[in-house]
Amino acid sequence: MQLLSRYTHIVNNRLKHTYLTFDEEGNLIIKSPKVSQAYIEKLLLKKSVWINRSREKILERKGKILDFDSSNILYLYGKSYVLKLQKYTKKRTKLIFEEEEFILYYSDYNEEIFQKHVNHFYKEEAKQFIPLLVERWSDIMGLKPNKISFRKTKRQWGSCSRKNDLSFNTMIMKLPHDVIQYIIIHELAHIKHKHHQKRFWEEIEKYMPEYKQHVTELKKYSTH
Repeated sequence: MQLLSRYTHIVNNRLKHTYLTFDEEGNLIIKSPKVSQAYIEKLLLKKSVWINRSREKILERKGKILDFDSSNILYLYGKSYVLKLQKYTKKRTKLIFEEEEFILYYSDYNEEIFQKHVNHFYKEEAKQFIPLLVERWSDIMGLKPNKISFRKTKRQWGSCSRKNDLSFNTMIMKLPHDVIQYIIIHELAHIKHKHHQKRFWEEIEKYMPEYKQHVTELKKYSTH
């Protein structure tokens, strides 16, 4: 029986405290100043219940990294759809969405190419859908972004720069419609408030009183 969790330990002497975090795959990462192995083992035993619960929540997230060797699910607007791999004679790979399922047609099995097609699908959906919502909420809130861009990121769903440029994770299209709107309102609010203090959250609540339930729902999804 394994009592201690596997982990990656990153030593940074500029830190004053020890921090426990996880990556997207649920692997434990410990960041700390230089400490003894005995200290780490004692900490892991003390935090074992929290570690196991936190890891389970991460592994249960929707829309995790695809494993094309097994059955896969793709999420679109918060709904789950089966992803089927279909071999065919044409030399190119293509991903289509029709009749409530995704079908990925391929000639040569190549998971890297498969993932690129999935990424491209989400990006194209985001480019068509998100600007319309941003324009709508921008008019309602009276907050105008400088520009909008899209890229796949590991941790953030969206960001707002000092110049009021908005950037959205292309994987945002996995999320339910209301949660997508929350992210857009969140980033637009940063045009007015460059922080996460009380006034910022009051700005969001003004336009989305139920935003906290969308924050909870958002945590159920992987940014990958």
